[in-house]
Amino acid sequence: MSAPRGSRANDALLAALAALDVTLATWALASPRLWFAAFHGVPYVDPEGLLPRMAANWAAFALFQLVALARWRKNAAWLAVAAGLRLSDIFTDWTYLAACHDVTWFGRAALLAASPLNVLAGFRLLRAHAAASAPSADPSA
Repeated sequence: MSAPRGSRANDALLAALAALDVTLATWALASPRLWFAAFHGVPYVDPEGLLPRMAANWAAFALFQLVALARWRKNAAWLAVAAGLRLSDIFTDWTYLAACHDVTWFGRAALLAASPLNVLAGFRLLRAHAAASAPSADPSA
């Protein structure tokens, strides 16, 4: 049995997205002061706990993307799940950038890039889902 078309690309994308979200979650939880300094250049003040909430969300993204990485060949719906995760996040970073008072050059660059990259990743995963779900062209299959 041959691997589905685009298997390596799907695996690479899912692994990269999971690695990004693990990195963000770990960074925000383990070193919130450093995260805040990198993105905002100001001391860490978060009395409402928004950064740990964001980290928990990134951890959930990573978890489901890792499940998708492990399961999509047997159940292509996991590609759609991963696409939904990415597409659900397309407005958050630009909204955050518009609302935050202080932002570093790194924070601005990262937040500006995140929304378009989420759109691209989401639609790429949706196309992969469609391809993986399509009936086989091989009549003996």
